[in-house]
Amino acid sequence: MRRDPVLVTCAVVVAVLLVAAFLPLDAVSTNLAERFAGPSPAHPLGTDNLGRDVLARLVVGTRLSVWFTLVAVVVCAAIGTLVGLLAGYAGGAVGQLLQRVLDVLVAIPTIIVGLVVAAVREPGLGTLAIAVLLTGWTPFARLAYQLTVRERAREYVEGAVALGAGAGRIALVHILPNAIRPLTAHACLRFANVLLSLAGLSFLGLGAQPPTPEWGAMLAEGRQFLFAAPQLVVLPGAAVVVAALVVTLLGRRLDARWSGR
Repeated sequence: MRRDPVLVTCAVVVAVLLVAAFLPLDAVSTNLAERFAGPSPAHPLGTDNLGRDVLARLVVGTRLSVWFTLVAVVVCAAIGTLVGLLAGYAGGAVGQLLQRVLDVLVAIPTIIVGLVVAAVREPGLGTLAIAVLLTGWTPFARLAYQLTVRERAREYVEGAVALGAGAGRIALVHILPNAIRPLTAHACLRFANVLLSLAGLSFLGLGAQPPTPEWGAMLAEGRQFLFAAPQLVVLPGAAVVVAALVVTLLGRRLDARWSGR
């Protein structure tokens, strides 16, 4: 099969982002004598208002911005897929109830949920996790439900039923393997949405707290120096956009490849 250069490039960029997060860089040490220093061999992207290395903060910030997003998407996918599979196979009133619940939850933005959660608990990574998990599983549940309803009418499911397989086994052992590809492609597409939500919540001060490097928090810190040092806003903003675009493109290429388009 011919190798897709765009798919390979996206996969390489994602791998680099995930690995770079664990480079042993100092992203929190301050040096007021080097505030707003320009690019140099010691600081390729300069320093911020506290003399911290901007490149180091961007790279280390990947641990939260990319890894946290990845873990959140995987957990949401697991929860939503399980709920959608079981409800889709059960059908009837259970399926209708799930559809109504999803219609309500999908309409609630993650940012709004984050504000509500932050009102009853302190800002931090826990607030981010709760806000994402409360709403992030719903798109996966809807897709898994639709795929299960479609696959339930196939002959191999009828054969499994005739052999006495239970509903749980049919959903997890027979239907899930045939739904895993579209669910994986959908997870890549959802990555951008979750990443932007997390960055937005951190920008509002509800996520990672200073001096922890995180792209959304870096945007919030740098906005007061927008005209004096625009790179403090442009660079983390560009990191969010590039990561979101690359993973979204990866998801679209995987979907197109697996569907034969």
